[in-house]
Amino acid sequence: MGTAVAKMYEYARERYAAIGVDADAAIDRMLRVDVSMHCWQGDDVGGFEQTNMAGGGIMATGNYPGRARTGDELRRDVERAMSLVPGRHRLNLHAIYAETEGRRIERDKLEACHFSRWIDWAREKELGLDFNGTFFGHPLAANGFTLANHDQHVRNFWIEHGRACRRIAAAMGSALGRTCIHNIWIPDGYKDVPADQRSPRERLAQSLDEILRESLPTAAVRDAVESKLFGLASESYVVGSHEFYLGYAIRKNIELCLDSGHFHPTESIAGKLSAVLCHLPRILLHISRGVRWDSDHVPLFSDEVREITQQVVRGGYLDRVDIAADWFDATINRIASWIIGLRNIRKGLLSAMLEPFEMLCACERDGDYTTRLALQEELKTMPFSLVWDYACERAGMPYGAAWLDEVRDYEKRELGRRA
Repeated sequence: MGTAVAKMYEYARERYAAIGVDADAAIDRMLRVDVSMHCWQGDDVGGFEQTNMAGGGIMATGNYPGRARTGDELRRDVERAMSLVPGRHRLNLHAIYAETEGRRIERDKLEACHFSRWIDWAREKELGLDFNGTFFGHPLAANGFTLANHDQHVRNFWIEHGRACRRIAAAMGSALGRTCIHNIWIPDGYKDVPADQRSPRERLAQSLDEILRESLPTAAVRDAVESKLFGLASESYVVGSHEFYLGYAIRKNIELCLDSGHFHPTESIAGKLSAVLCHLPRILLHISRGVRWDSDHVPLFSDEVREITQQVVRGGYLDRVDIAADWFDATINRIASWIIGLRNIRKGLLSAMLEPFEMLCACERDGDYTTRLALQEELKTMPFSLVWDYACERAGMPYGAAWLDEVRDYEKRELGRRA
């Protein structure tokens, strides 16, 4: 170990070894974890339909220059961001990122061929792909209802869109040899208190049953459903609530998506992981940051992120939790937004992997809560940053804030040329 970072890591490694933690093994483990990066940060959830995408509670604020306008630009931006985040990556796509060569293809008619460039690119980069239907920003979602719409014609359109998206996800998984996570989130809800809360939920359950009716290879695609507490224009009632989807996921034996921004501002999803995973084989985890409401801010290396990743690691759930990112911020450099958030997710995982978990459990079993608390507090000032810096260097990435220089250079060379 000749570099300054490597020499400092030697000290950190010895400190962790003294409490029974193998820092080398923790780094190896963190780097092997897949994290699914969301494409929609790169263009403010705009997509390539070239229509007005407003509505559905989806709104990126800010006007930082350099938004991706084409698939090629977005792929270059994704590559630049991934090159500065250690670990294994996947890419999460929405249906509105279909590339149709200028032809208008309605969402219920989308096919895998409209994502062939994404699939070819992912194969070349050795990435997995995940996929989401886009149930917002469309004339047939103008009244705020899609799969729970009282109009059968409208509901059928969105059911067909959901079916099409499942087939696309399965095609992606088959083509890449890596299971594609197909996630369903809808904005359906009321701004004010409804008289009838029952009927929309019964319609949603029926619509979901129709979408999931087709048998597709489980090695190629896994389905997930995502809840929300409230959103723009659905402040008083959301059809797809946590309780609704929890019951539905258990009944259908599919993944439940827990989004860290989709609950009460003071409510953490960390404690929900072990509860839900007692009843479901897998879950999808969306890591975001809500500020007073689900405003999809860039995740910080905060107590909440640490607690969420801690529960994934402590519970031994790494092979049962699909970790994904989900936010959009147009007030800052979009590539930097990806890097900051994804690095913080990775930091959370590594920090959790550097815990003397068995020692803590032994204290707990023996009723020695004094030692347990003392160890937990001492861990907060262990030389974690030295291990993180070495993990970055080992992965061929800049450590500290040095990655920002590369982003600024990319901004001058690439983003600055975009009108």
